[in-house]
Amino acid sequence: MPSATLLVELLTEELPPKALKRLGQAFAESLEARLRNERFFDAASTTTAYATPRRLAVLITDVLPRAPDQPFTQKLLPVNVAFDAEGRPTLPLKRKLEALGLSETDLSRCRRESDGKTEALFIDGVTAGRTLQAGLQEALDQAIAQLPIPKVMRYPTRGGYYNEVSFVRPAHRLVALHGNEVVPVAALGLSAGRTTAGHRFLAADSEITLSSAVDYEATLEAKGKVIASFEKRRARIVEGLLKAAGTAQVVMPEALLDEVTALVEWPEVYEGRFDPAFLKVPQECLILTMQQNQKYFALTDNEGRLIERFLLVSNLQTQSPEAIVGGNERVLRARLADARFFFEQDCKKPLADRVEALAPVVYFKGLGSQRERVERLVNISRQLAVLLGADTEKTARIALLAKADLTTDMVGEFPELQGTMGRYYATHDGEDAAVAQGIEQHYWPRFSGDRLPESLEAACVSMADKLEAIVGMFVANNQPTGDKDPFGLRRAAIGVLRMVIEKNLLVGLSQLIGAAFGAFNPALLSAGKRKDGAATDQHGAQSTIALFFYDRLRGLLKEESHTTQAIEAVLVQNPDAIAQVPARLQAVRAFAALPEAEALAAANKRIVNILKKNAEGMTHAAVQPTLFRDEAEKALYAVFHERLNGEVKTAMDAGDFTKALQVLAGARREVDRFFDEVMVMADDPAVRANRLALLNEIWKTMNCVADIAMLAG
Repeated sequence: MPSATLLVELLTEELPPKALKRLGQAFAESLEARLRNERFFDAASTTTAYATPRRLAVLITDVLPRAPDQPFTQKLLPVNVAFDAEGRPTLPLKRKLEALGLSETDLSRCRRESDGKTEALFIDGVTAGRTLQAGLQEALDQAIAQLPIPKVMRYPTRGGYYNEVSFVRPAHRLVALHGNEVVPVAALGLSAGRTTAGHRFLAADSEITLSSAVDYEATLEAKGKVIASFEKRRARIVEGLLKAAGTAQVVMPEALLDEVTALVEWPEVYEGRFDPAFLKVPQECLILTMQQNQKYFALTDNEGRLIERFLLVSNLQTQSPEAIVGGNERVLRARLADARFFFEQDCKKPLADRVEALAPVVYFKGLGSQRERVERLVNISRQLAVLLGADTEKTARIALLAKADLTTDMVGEFPELQGTMGRYYATHDGEDAAVAQGIEQHYWPRFSGDRLPESLEAACVSMADKLEAIVGMFVANNQPTGDKDPFGLRRAAIGVLRMVIEKNLLVGLSQLIGAAFGAFNPALLSAGKRKDGAATDQHGAQSTIALFFYDRLRGLLKEESHTTQAIEAVLVQNPDAIAQVPARLQAVRAFAALPEAEALAAANKRIVNILKKNAEGMTHAAVQPTLFRDEAEKALYAVFHERLNGEVKTAMDAGDFTKALQVLAGARREVDRFFDEVMVMADDPAVRANRLALLNEIWKTMNCVADIAMLAG
């Protein structure tokens, strides 16, 4: 059975550009997975996905016209069920064979064999491989059904009346070629053929007949003026942008590149210009206007300053692009004029005067208005500034003005500019530079790996903003569930943790959460309801939020390549000083490399088990040396009380966690001797209680940095 290249293409009306890349990948992956599962090709085959504004396609090499026959072994029934006392087939056996499509089977072909429990009846056979037509039809139906379509359209088939077809956009042609032959499959009311279409305006012919699947990409490019590969089209756009930019720098975010690639089949880059007078408007506004409204690429100089040139990607190739460029320049001029108008109008009212305009703006049901939220931000920010030694007045001023730009026309048009425009307006109003920068930076970090606020004052407001959101949403019973986090609370928690750790902020997690809770009106907190209708338990809510932070911290630490074992050893103690957690982990890593580590971890685990079993007999009474009976327990007590406790405390106070664990490693001999020679559960109740008290104290000292019992294998 000779193999050949398989091509499947759906020709449609213009597909949604923001979804095109994902649709193309999903279509190819689904078809490939289903056909591979049925063994129509092997690991040597290659799959290529294609996606243009008007087509989804996939090309798979070395595909068989029929899947190989597959031998099978089928267990039927236990022998005593399959045959009666006279050895005749029973009704259950006949029904079993009928259900498997083996009702005509010669029972002499069956064999008897133990299945590990009883003697059973088995049948061996060969399943004929399916034809490519049958396999591809099912694979195509499944691929279409599973496409991540953002919004489904319903439309009639050609010549039909009722909207009986559902797809992302109306489909007009279906191509299915195996080598030179058409595979007779159907989908979306279309029968497969070998005819497709090229570029709407640049193709030489309205229809393109494909002679062979392997020639698909080359034929489309040569005859249809279509670059079918999304990646090749994108690379051509990038190359064209860089060439047209010359010495300037191109502002080309990945999302914009993908969207523009999804809008064109034959990309050509042209240059346009705009009036330099528009450069008086904050460049972020102009750049966002170009990107979002027109899909243009802005240009900057080597210092990052916007210049009056821009680049556009057209779907038309022409030797005289003046009309294209001129039309786009006129459209952009109107857009930039709108941006300038918004900015000039916004500047007429100081930010400070806009704070009260937040009063009628609802923040969230049950959590008051944006004005009330600002009051909470000021409250939390002040508390954090005091705790961290920041400038209290500057911090409070940043918090007061942080949300004021939400009422401006510019932010209303471009919500992405909140904070950024606040900085511009604050600067225009003559606010302190640190305040203006803090207004912008209080949103930082916005995403994974983003910059942190530069000043301590801005960091205080940024943490306050995120803490207030987390506490408010938890109280309102809107915490994340599963993979759903509509309010970005996980991202907010990670932002707080990053600031505390990377800026080494000496503040406890309980202080951060407590400051946020303290800013809420008690009546507002008590109004929160759980799903069961009970009132919110504030203490319990704070504990729940703390656990939420620890879960996010686990993820952060795993990204830093710390082992799960080490992370859990540290976090199981719920350390309040989050900034010290990385140092504790480094100490655990250093301790684990010591030759004494394994024995001490095992001993510590043994201590934990003993204490757990005898917790009811434990008291907080001090160890009484006069009750010691064995030299081993005297030696253990001496090494801890006369030397180790003091050295460990000194190291802990200095934040030298590695030193603390290294000191503890010196007690291995005494610990081993204690367990070799001392019976903890002595008959004398006083001696037994004293030995348990000794172990309890040793356990506290040994676990001052982390729960080293969790390091035991």
